[in-house]
Amino acid sequence: MTDTAAYYKAPDVAGYADVSYAEKERLVNEVKADPRYSGYLYGCYECGICVAACPSARFYDFSPRRIAQAAAREDVELIYQQMQEDIWDCSQCFSCLRCPRGNNPGGIITIMREVAVNNGLPSAKEALAGYTRIIYKIMSTGTQVSPDMLQADAFPDWGPETADVSHNLDLWRRALPSETLHTTSTGWDVAEKTLVELYLIWLHTGSLDLIKDVDSGLHAILQEVMEDRLEEEGIEV
Repeated sequence: MTDTAAYYKAPDVAGYADVSYAEKERLVNEVKADPRYSGYLYGCYECGICVAACPSARFYDFSPRRIAQAAAREDVELIYQQMQEDIWDCSQCFSCLRCPRGNNPGGIITIMREVAVNNGLPSAKEALAGYTRIIYKIMSTGTQVSPDMLQADAFPDWGPETADVSHNLDLWRRALPSETLHTTSTGWDVAEKTLVELYLIWLHTGSLDLIKDVDSGLHAILQEVMEDRLEEEGIEV
Protein backbone atom coordinates (compact mmCIF):
# COMPACT_ATOMS: atom_id res chain seq x y z
CA MET A 1 0.00 0.00 0.00
CA THR A 2 1.37 3.41 -0.95
CA ASP A 3 1.76 6.19 1.60
CA THR A 4 -1.12 8.07 -0.04
CA ALA A 5 -3.42 5.06 0.12
CA ALA A 6 -2.49 4.47 3.75
CA TYR A 7 -3.23 8.11 4.56
CA TYR A 8 -6.74 7.94 3.15
CA LYS A 9 -7.37 4.55 4.73
CA ALA A 10 -6.49 5.73 8.25
CA PRO A 11 -9.84 7.42 9.04
CA ASP A 12 -11.68 4.26 7.95
CA VAL A 13 -9.58 2.21 10.35
CA ALA A 14 -10.79 4.61 13.06
CA GLY A 15 -14.32 3.31 12.55
CA TYR A 16 -15.95 4.80 9.46
CA ALA A 17 -15.34 2.11 6.84
CA ASP A 18 -19.08 1.41 6.80
CA VAL A 19 -19.72 4.85 5.26
CA SER A 20 -19.03 5.11 1.54
CA TYR A 21 -16.66 7.70 0.15
CA ALA A 22 -19.52 9.02 -1.99
CA GLU A 23 -21.63 9.70 1.11
CA LYS A 24 -18.73 11.41 2.87
CA GLU A 25 -18.11 13.53 -0.22
CA ARG A 26 -21.81 14.46 -0.39
CA LEU A 27 -21.70 15.75 3.19
CA VAL A 28 -18.48 17.69 2.59
CA ASN A 29 -19.98 19.26 -0.53
CA GLU A 30 -22.99 20.27 1.57
CA VAL A 31 -20.63 22.04 3.97
CA LYS A 32 -18.83 23.79 1.11
CA ALA A 33 -22.12 24.84 -0.51
CA ASP A 34 -23.13 26.90 2.53
CA PRO A 35 -23.04 30.61 1.53
CA ARG A 36 -21.03 31.46 4.65
CA TYR A 37 -18.26 28.99 3.88
CA SER A 38 -16.23 31.08 1.43
CA GLY A 39 -16.02 33.91 3.97
CA TYR A 40 -14.69 31.59 6.67
CA LEU A 41 -11.74 30.04 4.83
CA TYR A 42 -8.75 31.79 3.27
CA GLY A 43 -5.88 29.35 3.77
CA CYS A 44 -3.79 28.43 6.80
CA TYR A 45 -0.38 29.91 7.67
CA GLU A 46 0.08 27.20 10.34
CA CYS A 47 1.05 29.90 12.81
CA GLY A 48 -0.86 28.22 15.66
CA ILE A 49 -2.47 31.42 16.99
CA CYS A 50 -5.94 29.89 16.80
CA VAL A 51 -4.79 26.90 18.87
CA ALA A 52 -3.08 29.11 21.44
CA ALA A 53 -6.27 31.16 21.85
CA CYS A 54 -8.63 28.17 21.90
CA PRO A 55 -9.90 27.18 25.39
CA SER A 56 -11.08 23.78 24.14
CA ALA A 57 -7.56 22.97 22.95
CA ARG A 58 -6.42 23.18 26.57
CA PHE A 59 -8.72 20.40 27.71
CA TYR A 60 -9.38 18.22 24.66
CA ASP A 61 -7.41 16.70 21.82
CA PHE A 62 -8.81 19.47 19.66
CA SER A 63 -7.24 21.92 17.23
CA PRO A 64 -9.06 24.62 15.24
CA ARG A 65 -6.03 24.67 12.97
CA ARG A 66 -6.73 21.05 11.94
CA ILE A 67 -10.25 22.09 10.99
CA ALA A 68 -9.01 24.90 8.75
CA GLN A 69 -6.27 22.77 7.21
CA ALA A 70 -8.62 19.88 6.39
CA ALA A 71 -11.10 22.30 4.83
CA ALA A 72 -8.39 24.04 2.81
CA ARG A 73 -7.16 20.68 1.48
CA GLU A 74 -10.75 19.50 0.87
CA ASP A 75 -9.74 16.28 2.61
CA VAL A 76 -13.02 14.36 2.44
CA GLU A 77 -12.01 11.53 4.75
CA LEU A 78 -10.58 13.81 7.44
CA ILE A 79 -13.46 16.29 7.30
CA TYR A 80 -15.95 13.46 7.75
CA GLN A 81 -13.95 12.13 10.70
CA GLN A 82 -13.99 15.62 12.23
CA MET A 83 -17.76 15.82 11.76
CA GLN A 84 -18.09 12.62 13.75
CA GLU A 85 -15.61 13.63 16.45
CA ASP A 86 -13.73 16.93 16.70
CA ILE A 87 -16.43 19.51 15.97
CA TRP A 88 -18.32 18.68 19.17
CA ASP A 89 -15.32 19.66 21.31
CA CYS A 90 -15.51 23.28 20.10
CA SER A 91 -16.96 25.71 22.65
CA GLN A 92 -18.05 28.15 19.90
CA CYS A 93 -16.34 31.07 21.66
CA PHE A 94 -14.72 32.18 18.38
CA SER A 95 -11.39 33.02 19.98
CA CYS A 96 -9.97 31.55 16.77
CA LEU A 97 -11.01 34.75 14.97
CA ARG A 98 -7.61 36.09 16.01
CA CYS A 99 -6.26 34.32 12.92
CA PRO A 100 -4.04 36.79 10.99
CA ARG A 101 -5.11 35.16 7.72
CA GLY A 102 -8.78 35.82 8.45
CA ASN A 103 -9.85 32.21 8.82
CA ASN A 104 -12.85 31.41 11.00
CA PRO A 105 -12.51 27.77 12.16
CA GLY A 106 -15.39 28.26 14.59
CA GLY A 107 -17.60 29.36 11.71
CA ILE A 108 -16.61 26.33 9.66
CA ILE A 109 -17.45 24.15 12.65
CA THR A 110 -20.85 25.83 12.94
CA ILE A 111 -21.63 24.80 9.35
CA MET A 112 -20.27 21.29 9.91
CA ARG A 113 -22.45 20.90 12.99
CA GLU A 114 -25.53 22.05 11.10
CA VAL A 115 -24.84 19.55 8.31
CA ALA A 116 -24.30 16.81 10.90
CA VAL A 117 -27.64 17.61 12.55
CA ASN A 118 -29.51 18.02 9.27
CA ASN A 119 -28.31 14.59 8.15
CA GLY A 120 -28.85 12.88 11.49
CA LEU A 121 -25.23 11.79 11.93
CA PRO A 122 -24.57 9.58 14.97
CA SER A 123 -22.23 12.22 16.41
CA ALA A 124 -25.03 14.81 16.37
CA LYS A 125 -27.45 12.48 18.10
CA GLU A 126 -24.88 11.67 20.79
CA ALA A 127 -23.87 15.30 21.32
CA LEU A 128 -27.46 16.49 21.66
CA ALA A 129 -28.81 13.57 23.69
CA GLY A 130 -28.43 15.38 27.02
CA TYR A 131 -30.39 18.38 25.78
CA THR A 132 -33.58 16.68 24.64
CA ARG A 133 -35.13 17.26 28.06
CA ILE A 134 -34.28 20.96 27.82
CA ILE A 135 -35.99 21.16 24.43
CA TYR A 136 -39.03 19.42 25.84
CA LYS A 137 -39.05 21.75 28.85
CA ILE A 138 -38.91 24.85 26.64
CA MET A 139 -41.67 23.66 24.34
CA SER A 140 -44.00 22.44 27.07
CA THR A 141 -43.51 25.14 29.73
CA GLY A 142 -41.73 28.07 28.08
CA THR A 143 -38.68 27.87 30.36
CA GLN A 144 -35.50 25.80 30.33
CA VAL A 145 -34.09 23.70 33.16
CA SER A 146 -35.76 22.88 36.45
CA PRO A 147 -33.51 21.78 39.35
CA ASP A 148 -34.58 18.13 39.15
CA MET A 149 -33.29 17.95 35.56
CA LEU A 150 -29.68 18.53 36.66
CA GLN A 151 -28.38 14.98 36.40
CA ALA A 152 -24.72 14.15 35.88
CA ASP A 153 -25.40 11.58 33.17
CA ALA A 154 -27.40 14.10 31.15
CA PHE A 155 -24.88 16.94 31.43
CA PRO A 156 -21.42 15.38 31.78
CA ASP A 157 -19.72 18.54 30.50
CA TRP A 158 -21.13 20.62 33.35
CA GLY A 159 -18.60 19.25 35.82
CA PRO A 160 -18.86 17.51 39.21
CA GLU A 161 -21.12 20.22 40.62
CA THR A 162 -24.03 18.77 38.63
CA ALA A 163 -23.81 15.46 40.50
CA ASP A 164 -23.50 17.36 43.79
CA VAL A 165 -26.64 19.39 43.10
CA SER A 166 -28.58 16.29 42.10
CA HIS A 167 -27.46 14.28 45.14
CA ASN A 168 -28.19 17.07 47.63
CA LEU A 169 -31.22 18.65 45.98
CA ASP A 170 -33.55 18.06 48.93
CA LEU A 171 -30.99 19.68 51.23
CA TRP A 172 -30.63 22.71 48.96
CA ARG A 173 -34.40 23.13 48.86
CA ARG A 174 -34.62 23.15 52.64
CA ALA A 175 -31.68 25.53 52.98
CA LEU A 176 -32.96 27.92 50.30
CA PRO A 177 -36.70 28.11 50.90
CA SER A 178 -37.52 30.05 47.75
CA GLU A 179 -40.88 29.02 46.37
CA THR A 180 -39.50 28.29 42.92
CA LEU A 181 -36.90 25.88 44.33
CA HIS A 182 -39.61 23.65 45.80
CA THR A 183 -41.13 22.74 42.48
CA THR A 184 -40.16 21.06 39.27
CA SER A 185 -42.31 23.47 37.30
CA THR A 186 -41.40 26.95 36.12
CA GLY A 187 -40.49 29.96 38.19
CA TRP A 188 -42.95 32.07 36.18
CA ASP A 189 -46.10 31.51 34.18
CA VAL A 190 -45.93 31.49 30.39
CA ALA A 191 -49.13 32.16 28.45
CA GLU A 192 -50.55 29.31 26.39
CA LYS A 193 -50.61 31.61 23.36
CA THR A 194 -46.85 32.12 23.71
CA LEU A 195 -46.21 28.37 23.84
CA VAL A 196 -48.34 27.82 20.75
CA GLU A 197 -46.52 30.60 18.91
CA LEU A 198 -43.15 29.11 19.86
CA TYR A 199 -44.26 25.69 18.62
CA LEU A 200 -45.48 27.13 15.30
CA ILE A 201 -42.19 28.98 14.80
CA TRP A 202 -40.27 25.74 15.29
CA LEU A 203 -42.71 23.91 13.03
CA HIS A 204 -42.61 26.33 10.09
CA THR A 205 -38.86 27.01 10.25
CA GLY A 206 -38.05 23.30 10.07
CA SER A 207 -36.63 23.11 13.59
CA LEU A 208 -39.01 20.28 14.49
CA ASP A 209 -37.77 18.30 11.51
CA LEU A 210 -34.24 18.62 12.89
CA ILE A 211 -35.46 17.35 16.25
CA LYS A 212 -37.10 14.40 14.51
CA ASP A 213 -33.79 13.45 12.88
CA VAL A 214 -31.95 13.64 16.19
CA ASP A 215 -34.59 12.20 18.55
CA SER A 216 -37.75 10.79 16.99
CA GLY A 217 -39.19 9.95 20.42
CA LEU A 218 -38.94 13.55 21.60
CA HIS A 219 -40.47 14.74 18.34
CA ALA A 220 -43.47 12.45 18.83
CA ILE A 221 -43.96 13.67 22.42
CA LEU A 222 -43.83 17.32 21.37
CA GLN A 223 -46.40 16.72 18.66
CA GLU A 224 -48.70 15.00 21.10
CA VAL A 225 -48.33 17.70 23.76
CA MET A 226 -48.98 20.54 21.32
CA GLU A 227 -51.92 19.02 19.43
CA ASP A 228 -54.37 19.81 22.24
CA ARG A 229 -53.04 23.36 22.55
CA LEU A 230 -53.37 23.96 18.82
CA GLU A 231 -56.92 22.58 18.86
CA GLU A 232 -57.87 24.85 21.76
CA GLU A 233 -56.53 27.85 19.81
CA GLY A 234 -58.43 26.79 16.70
CA ILE A 235 -55.23 26.37 14.69
CA GLU A 236 -54.85 23.72 12.00
CA VAL A 237 -51.44 22.69 10.68
